[in-house]
Amino acid sequence: PLLADLDVTWHMVGHLQTNKVKKALELFQVVHSVDSLRLAQELSRRASRPLTVLLEVNVAGEASKFGLSPEEVPSVAEAVARLPHLELVGLMTVAPLARDPEEVRPVFRRLRELACALGLPHLSMGMSDDFEVAIEEGATMVRLGRAIFGPRPQA
Repeated sequence: PLLADLDVTWHMVGHLQTNKVKKALELFQVVHSVDSLRLAQELSRRASRPLTVLLEVNVAGEASKFGLSPEEVPSVAEAVARLPHLELVGLMTVAPLARDPEEVRPVFRRLRELACALGLPHLSMGMSDDFEVAIEEGATMVRLGRAIFGPRPQA
């Protein structure tokens, strides 16, 4: 890739389809959005180097979002931890949209509780509108696109 010579760790945070795994492995060193055991197995099968991963958890159970249910996380985490080439380091969630960031605190708290129970050190949670609450609840990685770059231009 064009920027391969830079000393940068590239993170993938969006949904990853299994048919895009090969390309993702060429570009990223960390994948935040492992939302199924099948995807983890495909990443492991195709990886030729260590890959850091986080499991995506749909804490609020929103039909419009990807991710494991909180109940699935322990068994999937155990299976992923045994896969070659993958290093499971944490959990990721996207909280529901809310007018008041305090409304999503329980989502972040639940993810922290899950990660603590599994001994996972990283929590990828919080975006431009709710990152302060996410940090208070233990986020180690936040996703701040709009807070840094401003709103997307209108098409």
